[in-house]
Amino acid sequence: MLLLATGDTIAHSYAPDRPGVASGAELLRALPPGVIAADVVAEDVMAEPSWDMSPSTMLELARRARSAILERGFDGVVITHGTDALEETAYLVDLLAGRAAGQGAIVLTGAVRSLDELSPDGPRNLASALAAAADDALRGAGAVVCVNDEIHAARWVTKVDATSVAGFSSAPFPVLGRVAGGRVETLSAPPRRPPAFGGDPASDVALIKTYPGIEPVLLTAVVDAGAQGVVLEGTGLGNVPVGLFTTIAELTEWGIPVVVASRCRTGAVPLDEMRLGTGLAARVGAIGARGLAPSKARCALMVALGAGGIDAVRDWFGRL
Repeated sequence: MLLLATGDTIAHSYAPDRPGVASGAELLRALPPGVIAADVVAEDVMAEPSWDMSPSTMLELARRARSAILERGFDGVVITHGTDALEETAYLVDLLAGRAAGQGAIVLTGAVRSLDELSPDGPRNLASALAAAADDALRGAGAVVCVNDEIHAARWVTKVDATSVAGFSSAPFPVLGRVAGGRVETLSAPPRRPPAFGGDPASDVALIKTYPGIEPVLLTAVVDAGAQGVVLEGTGLGNVPVGLFTTIAELTEWGIPVVVASRCRTGAVPLDEMRLGTGLAARVGAIGARGLAPSKARCALMVALGAGGIDAVRDWFGRL
């Protein structure tokens, strides 16, 4: 098994007598004897803090996880990661896993408490993630997040509490399972696998939160700055202010895909199949996010842009 360690809270200590960041090998050595049943190779990855992580670093982690299984022969991969953007990296890893998802488990984990705090959650989360990655039960599930002994699908998981060790949720979807006694107890089926990806993902995709009175120039400004695609965080079932429609149509004509997600939980219904009065942006060329949270819709658009032009992006989202 391969451990890709990116530092962040799970590896941090601020204690005056032992400050610093533990390496992946040091995190493994700190676990009690007998906790790790598999042979684990630790590799440290230079990465920004989770809250400032660049798309290129996220993509690098996804590629390293995939190649570890397909090219290097590892049975599973565990990635330690800061919790702020854990769900985005997990979903990007999931989208790019491809055939690797069927040949080994890919598990991401992190911690809310640093190593020097009372009852740090990092060691337990790491031990559970290693146990999950070694279990055949997760083969085919794609990338998952393992925290607080729960296993969440990358597509569904969201950080909902910044201070709780139980701060991640998949609601309204179920958790995939839990780790107990060093084994995975499966509780539900994972979401269907995403469409195959083609080409190199784009790294410059903008995410804009819409609001009443939003100026359309915000959309053209991010495109002028180099964005290859735009995700709009709308409301309800995928609604955005009508004042943006002309700009959405123009960007679509220029070959810049505009994907509409919602700040609410929605179903995976195409935007143009919404009931009358909702999803109107589809009529001017917008693409629906198929129920994805806005931040994950951004990851999906990054990958979809590797497939080609706007028609290819529309087709890819239609199969998501």
